[in-house]
Amino acid sequence: MTAMTQEEMVAGARTVAAGLEALRAEHTQLLAGLATNTEHEHEKVSLVRKSIDAIELGLGEAQVMMALASHLQSVEAEKQKLRTQVRRLCQENAWLRDELAAAQQRLQASEQRVSQLEEENKHLDFMASIRKYDSDINEESETSRSGQGDNKRDDPMVDLFPDDDHEDNRNNKSMSPTPPSQFAQQVNAGYEIPARLRTLHNLVIQYASQGRYEVAVPLCKQALEDLEKTSGHDHPDVATMLNILALVYRDQNKYKEAANLLNDALSIREKTLGENHPAVAATLNNLAVLYGKRGKYREAEPLCKRALCIREAVLGRDHPDVAKQLNNLALLCQNQNKYEEVEQYYQRALEIYESKLGPDDPNVAKTKNNLASCYLKQGKYKEAETLYKQVLTRAHEREFGTIDGDNKPIWQVAEEREENKHLQKENAPYGEYGGWHKAAKVDSPTVTTTLKNLGALYRRQGKYEAAETLEDCALRSRKEALDIVKQSRVRSARGAREPDAPHDEGTNQASEPRMNLKSKLFNALGINTGSNAPHQ
Repeated sequence: MTAMTQEEMVAGARTVAAGLEALRAEHTQLLAGLATNTEHEHEKVSLVRKSIDAIELGLGEAQVMMALASHLQSVEAEKQKLRTQVRRLCQENAWLRDELAAAQQRLQASEQRVSQLEEENKHLDFMASIRKYDSDINEESETSRSGQGDNKRDDPMVDLFPDDDHEDNRNNKSMSPTPPSQFAQQVNAGYEIPARLRTLHNLVIQYASQGRYEVAVPLCKQALEDLEKTSGHDHPDVATMLNILALVYRDQNKYKEAANLLNDALSIREKTLGENHPAVAATLNNLAVLYGKRGKYREAEPLCKRALCIREAVLGRDHPDVAKQLNNLALLCQNQNKYEEVEQYYQRALEIYESKLGPDDPNVAKTKNNLASCYLKQGKYKEAETLYKQVLTRAHEREFGTIDGDNKPIWQVAEEREENKHLQKENAPYGEYGGWHKAAKVDSPTVTTTLKNLGALYRRQGKYEAAETLEDCALRSRKEALDIVKQSRVRSARGAREPDAPHDEGTNQASEPRMNLKSKLFNALGINTGSNAPHQ
């Protein structure tokens, strides 16, 4: 038999109750009829009364059954309602769990991003603190070096593509005066300044390096006009003055005017000195620098290659000036992403510097830094790291002697601090580290640059403890350099004279720092009374 449902049970109970009600009414009528009869029917009355009692009992039970069935129906309805609520709550719980998991993922990603931003912020703060010292060092060290005759600066291409040792506040919208030694090198390379232009040459270099273009430009134009009147346009001295004026225009970001002047100077020098003269190579190099500043790397590359060929033919393939030209060519190719050629040029320049100038020459370290920069752009982090470590190791040996277990270069100390950072809560400060920060003085900024570059590479690899060690050392080096510059500042730029720039033996600029502007102009133009005029 199949089980009865609650509805069927209620319906059956109601039917039984109705039947019992009818039966009770019938028995009640029967009992009333028997009561009027005689005593002989007393027994029948008793039986009818018992039947009525049984019927009453059945009716009570039927009513109880109906009440119970009704209660069960309400309970079942409540159970269905509760089941519906439970299902809805389960769905809401599942949705909330999904939301919680997504929120936890977002929180984890946010925490990672916050951690990364904090590290980047620390690095930017550090770089900003260094840049403050860079600007002071660049401004004051140029003054000191111009007076001491230090001729160890890079070729002009470094000004075009500055690395970290030459960081300053320059940008494309502001003029940046070329330092005196660099200015003289660009003008004089391959050609001796004639006696009648020496004083003027020195004055123009002085004013241009100070950013006083309102004096330097008219001075150049007046001298150029006088030279063309006395010697004609196609004369080497005219080409020299065109070169000077072009470099002044270049510092003012007047690249179009500078390019026209340099092309004119190149044409004159090729006619008068020959196509393979060192002065032609110098003009080609300056023109390549100018094109590079304008982003015309393809036009600059053949000019630089031609300058390289001239210098190889005149000076030999292993001359340091050839290595400088190789560096310039590599920088141009690097801006065109020709990394295979860049590596070849840097490696050849490195071989020349090491063989001719020795492994301790500053150009060796600078070329290794440039080559490492090329490796970084290609994602060759291991090769770049090796070069940075070579530079720091050599600097350490030069300053502190042979490396051993107790005499380690700074990069080894940094890596040890990185490895041991989890062994103790705080790494013990390395302090002065044998005076390492004093190893990078004003005349060797490449060591500080290498510290910063290797620190940035460590930071990119997630080695933050090692990166902070090197960056702190670089910051100490900058502060030490600033102190040295301030202590060694003995004379102003106005009294300095570059050794590259030949000077008139009858006129000593350093001994006349108080000469007024009018007297200097008369001297430069050969109108100085009381002295012989320069030979025309």
